[in-house]
Amino acid sequence: MGKLRGFMEFDRIKEPVIEPKDRIQHYKEFTLELETQKVQDQGARCMDCGVPFCHSGCPLGNMIPDFNDAVYKNEWQKALHILHSTNNFPEFTGRLCPAPCEEACVLGIINPPVSIELIEKYIVERGFAEGWIQAQPPKTRTGKTVAIIGSGPAGLAAAQQLNRAGHSVTVFERDAKIGGLLRYGIPDFKLEKKIIDRRVSILEAEGIIFKTGIEIGKDIPAATLENDFDAIVLCTGATVKRNLPIPGSDAEGVVQAMDFLPHNNKVVDGLTKEENALHAKGKHVIVIGGGDTGSDCIGTSNRHGAKSVTNFEIMPKPQEGRSEEHPWPYWPFRLKTSSSHEEGVHREWSILTKEFVKDAKGHVKGLKTVDVRWKKIPGARPQMEERPGSEKEWPCDLALLALGFTGPEQSLPAQFGLSFTDRGNLATQKSYQTNKPHIFSAGDARRGQSLIVWAISEGREAAHQIDTFLMGQSKLPQKNSKGDLVSA
Repeated sequence: MGKLRGFMEFDRIKEPVIEPKDRIQHYKEFTLELETQKVQDQGARCMDCGVPFCHSGCPLGNMIPDFNDAVYKNEWQKALHILHSTNNFPEFTGRLCPAPCEEACVLGIINPPVSIELIEKYIVERGFAEGWIQAQPPKTRTGKTVAIIGSGPAGLAAAQQLNRAGHSVTVFERDAKIGGLLRYGIPDFKLEKKIIDRRVSILEAEGIIFKTGIEIGKDIPAATLENDFDAIVLCTGATVKRNLPIPGSDAEGVVQAMDFLPHNNKVVDGLTKEENALHAKGKHVIVIGGGDTGSDCIGTSNRHGAKSVTNFEIMPKPQEGRSEEHPWPYWPFRLKTSSSHEEGVHREWSILTKEFVKDAKGHVKGLKTVDVRWKKIPGARPQMEERPGSEKEWPCDLALLALGFTGPEQSLPAQFGLSFTDRGNLATQKSYQTNKPHIFSAGDARRGQSLIVWAISEGREAAHQIDTFLMGQSKLPQKNSKGDLVSA
């Protein structure tokens, strides 16, 4: 529980960061290390709340009060063991998770919640620094083989869990390096890629085989994979980008965010050269979409040296506190100011893009917009209305579409003969099995675009089901309907 009345003694603190004007000069992570005692003080704030609602907020079922208490008591290796028992990759979630656990923290009802995400990051980084995190290959092998398609967090989590059960696991990735959107979607200033490489090295030492630059369905037929492996797991993500079908959308300079961001990651990694069409230097940039991907586009554009950066969001500006529609402990839709926003951006809410204006050469030179209002209708979704007389044209040299994804690519699942849901995701049972019993799916391909923490949870849960399918039973951990572990 941390320290008795520790939440009254210590205030919540944030991890210190490099000033925006300095950090936009590079792509490295810009947080500054906290003193160990200060992290322990944050663990001390965890209160004896009786019912830890943080558990309900965490898709992984992390035993948060337990590792907070261990950190407070300076028992870091114990904290790491507790954290790793439910989370394969806390170095990812400790940097990138929006921390629904903190929004469900009981302390958050009256005070700022416990800094759970920060504590998680410092536990795992302490583990790497002390050499506590080592490869743990299985003592015996089952003789069963599993192919995992896709190396994002869901695929990696499933791979490690299945390997621990003794199965021989091969991960196929069509890109040049392992990581999925962790590597090619998340900017380096939020996650330096050496963090991924460090973990992949451990997974390789544990016996997992990684094959990159191979696209199943093209380089290797789907039927070949079915013949060669006892089970297959599709963790291909939800990568079909949502378009904006309005006049002028075919203009040069109208670019999908998930073309812009992966290209920049590859430039930073030295895998490709900069392309002017995907570079924001000296340009008026407008990012359409107010989520995390839009925020990443803002931070990247500022590092390019954009002349101006503007962010459009079609929804109304959220309030800073909780609304009546989202009471504690539910996730609140409130105003979020990210580190990228702090680096420089003009934000517009309740605005709808109506047209991309082209110049004589077919390049975007502006955007036409109209303000909107949202009318609440009892028992139905809010209805959008345009505000008469609010039309406006904005100068724009580069428009980045950060509108999310509609679902997984369907060509590969079709080759396997798999079924889809009405929303276009892979159709599975509760056992994560598709309509073919030996083929499973996990992560965004199954549930739609979601969080990294959900992807890891999905990979772990799918691994339990796959192990049961292969062996008749499983000792891998599994969560029950309450989110608690029921086996280990």
